Amino acid sequence: MRTLIDKYSQHVYHVAYSVLRNDQEAQDAAQEAFIQMYKSLPDYRSEGFKTWLTRIAFHKAIDAKRKLGRRTAEDLGGEEKIINIPGRDEDVLTRLVREERQDQLRERINQLPAQHRDIITAYYLSEKNYEQIASDAQVAVKTVESRLYRARQWIRKHWKEDDWRE
Repeated sequence: MRTLIDKYSQHVYHVAYSVLRNDQEAQDAAQEAFIQMYKSLPDYRSEGFKTWLTRIAFHKAIDAKRKLGRRTAEDLGGEEKIINIPGRDEDVLTRLVREERQDQLRERINQLPAQHRDIITAYYLSEKNYEQIASDAQVAVKTVESRLYRARQWIRKHWKEDDWRE
């Protein structure tokens, strides 16, 4: 546990600080994140530890910000509402999750049959449109559409939805 705290304490603090913008509150949220991490370790499924911990830290910081907002609203008589705007690190969390999912998707796509792998890679990972794919493969746009359709059908048949849940 100590090794994990030493390794990730700065990162967790920065995530919390980006939301809270207050040193003491960020330290408290970071501590809460590590407590939650320790409690949740039995449920951890070995899929991107840093992203998982970042998510915990981010949610603890949001919880702390909400509590601060309620306290501040009560101090103001409860009539004025404090709007909680997520910090810019929400984008960092979103990016980390997106990158982790893309890596996971690339691994799965590499397991596809070749005829499906190429069309899925071109459309979803390279973000090419039908016309660009058709031009690159020197085929008709309708051929691209039907290949993409067959690749999606293959994926629906062979990949379980539960494989993609967090």
